[in-house]
Amino acid sequence: MRILFVGDVVGSPGRRVLATVLPRLRRELAPDLVIANGENCAGGIGMTPATVDELFRAGCDVVTGGNHSWDRKEIVPYLDRNERLLRPANYPEPAPGRGTAIVRAADGTDVAVINLMGRVFMGALDDPFRAADRILAGLDGRPRVVLVDFHAEATSEKMALGWYLDGRVSAVVGTHTHVTTADERVLPAGTAYITDVGMTGPYDSVIGVEKADVLARFLSQRPYRFKTAKADLRLAAVLLEVSPGDGRARAIRRVLAREDAP
Repeated sequence: MRILFVGDVVGSPGRRVLATVLPRLRRELAPDLVIANGENCAGGIGMTPATVDELFRAGCDVVTGGNHSWDRKEIVPYLDRNERLLRPANYPEPAPGRGTAIVRAADGTDVAVINLMGRVFMGALDDPFRAADRILAGLDGRPRVVLVDFHAEATSEKMALGWYLDGRVSAVVGTHTHVTTADERVLPAGTAYITDVGMTGPYDSVIGVEKADVLARFLSQRPYRFKTAKADLRLAAVLLEVSPGDGRARAIRRVLAREDAP
C-alpha cells in the first residue's frame, strides 16, 4: 500500500497549494491514504475548524498537529469532536482531543496514525519515547501498519526515536522545522524514516514567513509581527510504500510539487 504524508501546511498559501496539487498527486501516485500536518494552517500559526476542514476537503484523510495546535481557542472543542484531527499524544492529561487515530485506507488496510512531540528545544511535555511504548502496547499489534508524525526541533531526538521504534512501526516522519531533509531511508528492521518532510506553502520566505519580517526581528532583536509569505508555492511530502501484511516499509521517497507545474 501507499501512504502520502504531506509536510507542514502553512497558512492560506499552504492550503491553496494543497488544494491545487493534491488532486494531481492522487492521480499520479495513487496513495491509499493521505496524512498532512496542519498545525500552522490558519494564518501561519495554529488551526481553526474552518481551515482544518479545508485540508479534509482537499483530500487529506488525517490531519496531525504540534506545538501550535492550541494557538486558536476555537479549535479546542473541534479536537474532541473530530477523530481524524490529532494533537501530540504526549501532552499531559487531561488534554482535549486525541493523539492516535485508526483509519481505513482506500485499499482496505487499517492504519494507526500516532502524533508525538519532542522535548528538546520544545515544551516540557511527557516523554515521547515512553508514550510511544504505551500506545503500541495498547494497539497490541493491530493494526500492523503504524505511522508516527514526530513533531520535533532537534535532529538528534528525531533520529533517536526512529531507531527506538525501528521494527515496531512502519514509519517515523519528522515535522516542525519546515525544511526538507535528504536522509530518507528504510531502517534495518523495516521502519521508513526522514528527519523532516518539509513545508507546504510559500518558499519565497523564511520557513513560510515574509523575509523582511524575519530580517527585522533578527537585526533589531525586538518583537515583530510576522506575516505569512505568498510566493513560490510548493507542496512537500513523502510517499511511503508499506506491506499491509507485516507493516514493514518497502520504500520512502521525497515529493516536491510546485503549484504552477503542468
